[in-house]
Amino acid sequence: MFDLQSVLWLTLIVVAIYYWRGALVVKERAFNAAQKRCEEMQVQLLDENVYLRRLWFKRNEQGKLSLWRAFYFEFTVSGADRYLGRVIMLGSRITQVELDAHRVH
Repeated sequence: MFDLQSVLWLTLIVVAIYYWRGALVVKERAFNAAQKRCEEMQVQLLDENVYLRRLWFKRNEQGKLSLWRAFYFEFTVSGADRYLGRVIMLGSRITQVELDAHRVH
């Protein structure tokens, strides 16, 4: 009924869907963290978006291999200048949210 090639393709598709769903959840958490930090710092998150810029494998505190992700976003203080911010995640855990140096209004 199924040959080996069909099973391999089906497995690849299932793994890709599993990764994609997990990536959407992680991106949503990164966006919420960026939005919260921008509110705390009284700056405006631009484009209402975060984007994945770096992806790597790294070990967490328990020594387990996890995906390390760096999401970037842009923000502004006055609307005239754009600055970068980053949300660093290890697995689904937020490890760091940082904003570049910017002018205070």
